[in-house]
Amino acid sequence: MRFSRPRGTQDILPPEIYLWRRVEGAFEATFERYGYEPVRTPIFESTDVFLRSVGEATDIVSKEMYTFLDRGGRSITLRPENTAAVIRAYLENGLHRRGGVSRLCYTGPMFRYDRPQAGRYRQFHQVGVEAIGSMSPILDVETIDVVVTALESLGFSGLTVKLNSVGCSVCRTPYTAILRRELERLSGRLCEDCVARTEKNPMRVFDCKRCVEVKNELPPISEHLCSDCAAHFASVKSHLDSLGRRYDVDPRLVRGLDYYTRTTFEILHGSLGAQNALCGGGRYDDLVEQCGGPPTPAVGFSAGLERIISVLPDGSGAAHLTESGPDFYLVCLDDSSAERALLAARTLRAFGKVEVDPSMRALKTQLRQAEKRGARVAVIVESASPRHVKWKDMSKREQFDVEDERLLEFAKKNFNDQAGR
Repeated sequence: MRFSRPRGTQDILPPEIYLWRRVEGAFEATFERYGYEPVRTPIFESTDVFLRSVGEATDIVSKEMYTFLDRGGRSITLRPENTAAVIRAYLENGLHRRGGVSRLCYTGPMFRYDRPQAGRYRQFHQVGVEAIGSMSPILDVETIDVVVTALESLGFSGLTVKLNSVGCSVCRTPYTAILRRELERLSGRLCEDCVARTEKNPMRVFDCKRCVEVKNELPPISEHLCSDCAAHFASVKSHLDSLGRRYDVDPRLVRGLDYYTRTTFEILHGSLGAQNALCGGGRYDDLVEQCGGPPTPAVGFSAGLERIISVLPDGSGAAHLTESGPDFYLVCLDDSSAERALLAARTLRAFGKVEVDPSMRALKTQLRQAEKRGARVAVIVESASPRHVKWKDMSKREQFDVEDERLLEFAKKNFNDQAGR
């Protein structure tokens, strides 16, 4: 091999790709039922889009972004997440002038220069939603409900919502001062990264995987919420209760991005052990304004497809999904029959998936290949029968001669009956 894929990437090939399509389809169908409209943004943006929104003190910006200068000397970054890009598109294309709530959803690749490990790649794929334009806690609960519903449609059960409020600028400013004083007192026990976070953004300490004992000694923001944030959080919990959605309050859950305000959440599943978060999200009421738009509240979530696919429940029907073979396999035995084979294939594509074997190999060899591919019907075309094709039912081992001009009529009757359509 002269070439190999870059470290931290993967090739998604048949039959696995059909499993991916099944999972993506489950999310997309759920999003549509909740009124979300799909959007697609570029896979690269101006670097400032992420510096302004994600936060310079986050690990994503400081350690993980793929950033480069293009030929015009502009700083460009492959998107490490999609919320900032969706907000940029929302503003640039005037969606904020439509009024009401804009419910947007997406699926696509993201890029982070992280240490590759099981289920974690440098190019990975996310699905997500952004609901822009309302401060109501009902929208927070709907966002949680849509992702749990999508996961349940894939066979997941026993999911738990881990929930917190990270406050707003009113309560976070005095809380940050309190937190910084505590961190300075405990500085001798902090890792090097958290020493730097103490000055730049103290709440990022709660993301650290090394300073666990220190985090448990820090005052949580839940004890310092302003009255509006406390009321909003209480309403979110009340609405979740009314829907019967299980949740656990985690006062130290802050997520890894600076734009979150008020509600933050993760969806947990026991099969992942210590790394049991299938996805997460929250409210980001200041991001639209930070990106140059009018003050506009919003909430959303994102989910990594690699992680979800790696732990699909065995009984979901998706976990063991295999490649869908052709309905019809066209066996062409000689060059002079190629044109008839192509015409027959065109006719049969009105009923299902058709593959034409162009190899001109022996009949038995092509029939073995049709069986291997899981075809339901093999259609044999050869010059020895210039006006007929042979229709071979692969499961019943029955074979019929069918005139070329009657193939459409024959397929309507026999294939529809066989398929139960």
